Amino acid sequence: MDPVTHGLVGATGAQLLSDKSTFRTASFIGFVAALAPDADVFLGSVSNPLLTLELHRQFTHSFIFIPFGALIVSSVLWLFVKKRISFKHTYFFSLMGYSTAGLMDYITSYGVYLFWPFLDERFALNIVSVFDPLLTGGLLIAASIAFYKKKKAYSYGLVAWLFLYLCFAGIQKSRVEHFAAEVLLAENNSNTEIITKPTIGNQILWNVRFVDDGEICSSAIRVGIFSTPIVYEGECASLVDWKTEFKAFRPTVMYRDIERFSALSEELLVQHPNHPNVIGDARYSMLPTSVSPLWGITVDTSKTAQHVPFDTYRNASPEIRSKFLDMVLGRTD
Repeated sequence: MDPVTHGLVGATGAQLLSDKSTFRTASFIGFVAALAPDADVFLGSVSNPLLTLELHRQFTHSFIFIPFGALIVSSVLWLFVKKRISFKHTYFFSLMGYSTAGLMDYITSYGVYLFWPFLDERFALNIVSVFDPLLTGGLLIAASIAFYKKKKAYSYGLVAWLFLYLCFAGIQKSRVEHFAAEVLLAENNSNTEIITKPTIGNQILWNVRFVDDGEICSSAIRVGIFSTPIVYEGECASLVDWKTEFKAFRPTVMYRDIERFSALSEELLVQHPNHPNVIGDARYSMLPTSVSPLWGITVDTSKTAQHVPFDTYRNASPEIRSKFLDMVLGRTD
């Protein structure tokens, strides 16, 4: 989830425990506390790029770490607010703000280790993209009025907007999954896995990927509020059988890194079409109809004792943006 949305929800959580005299201070503390878990992006190692990916949304976002994370945040922020409120209040406001971070990341598509260290598994609802201007805009309006007037009624209004928007997002996902299953069953009566995620910044255009028999195919489905769904068929690619392909390198650092990246990508790896030595995460691409991965690792079998490099491959060219907009608007020509 983007930082602004994180902060607004965290500020609102803290406001619900405040009174009029502490309302704005609580807002500040909750806002900062909600951003704190994402400081994990600074963890890791330059020489071991995948470590940063493994630590992102891990222990700092786990339920069990919330009290400790809030304690760290409140200990720092109290230096700035101790003339206004007690440490106890600072901690409670931090606790409320910090506790919203993992839950807000949970609604997105990348996933979060909510139950680390008991479960080494990411959980994701896949109903909102990491940036959704309509959701954030509504939160910003409600939060701004609440901050100005110092009234909890507007904070509850923000909570109501968040709840209603998530219900709408859940309904949209259900519509997409139902339609995708109908289309799929009409063409292929098999145990195909369906992966459904919203595209960036909207609830209208969804990315649907079909995984079956060592292949992944990508499509886009547009579900307007009152219009008939539109399917944009996309590309297919073979999944990389890295366990077989790199079997001879099993004891090496390179092999272990491929294994780590595969786990991070839910075992869905494809060869990048424009970079022969790059194995990428098949779940994400710039266009929902493409299987060209957004990020991946470069595998060099002549450097098996070194950690593999990790890079992103974003292409936001005018042509890509135009194709994306056409699908969002429902253009078929």
